[in-house]
Amino acid sequence: MAALGEAGVENLVLLGCGKMGGAMLEGWLAGGLAPSSVTVLDPHPSARVTELAGQGLVLNPSALAPASVAIIAVKPQMMGDAAPVLRPLAGQGTVFVSIAAGTPIAAFEEMFGPATPIVRAMPNTPAAVGQGITAIIGNAAADETVLRMSEVLLAAIGQTVRLDSEDQMDAVTGLSGSGPAYVFHMIEAMAEAGVAAGLAPGLAMRLARATVCGAGALARASEESAAQLRVNVTSPGGTTAAGLGVLMAELPDLMTRTVAAAAERSRELRG
Repeated sequence: MAALGEAGVENLVLLGCGKMGGAMLEGWLAGGLAPSSVTVLDPHPSARVTELAGQGLVLNPSALAPASVAIIAVKPQMMGDAAPVLRPLAGQGTVFVSIAAGTPIAAFEEMFGPATPIVRAMPNTPAAVGQGITAIIGNAAADETVLRMSEVLLAAIGQTVRLDSEDQMDAVTGLSGSGPAYVFHMIEAMAEAGVAAGLAPGLAMRLARATVCGAGALARASEESAAQLRVNVTSPGGTTAAGLGVLMAELPDLMTRTVAAAAERSRELRG
């Protein structure tokens, strides 16, 4: 995988290989990374990881070999038990990248030392199909080279953005981290509205899913703003204008309160 090699990644340790860790692993392999370059630490490896172990991937070794980067992909409630296994890598030039929600950089600096390069990342579930977006922030030891390496690694699951401060992570959690659930619920609500307007449930759901997915693909591909794309669809006095007259009276405030509630819960969980 030329991009990883150019970024200084020679070998990886992946702590936790569930849905998100597994999506990253598949992205790296699809990009040409050899299974033998990856060490996976997971007490309950999937059949896929076990299969890759037969192709050279190192699974649950008794001791860790030196690594360019260690990805921490365990759930926050497992962090206290799982992360200490990576301590032998601290101070050895390893970059630590955490995709564990809610665990601040300070917690990792306490585990691995403040001079250790640490990057905190917040991906979202579209990462499973390579369409995620991940926000990152590094500690003082994470220089431009470290941040670039992290971006290359996370490109396996979609786009990346850099934050100005770790305090922004709560807002990111409320917007993009939790956001896919808002969109899925919108699909549900649109389908239910279609049924109420006279469509069969299956047809209404098919129309709602395709409409949201298609609109998202158009927004991604277009250079026009979301506001302009909305205007492009809206004829004055037409059907879309009638619908937006209802939606725009309520949605902005509702979405502001939704994201704020999720962000506040993120702050509460962080303590």
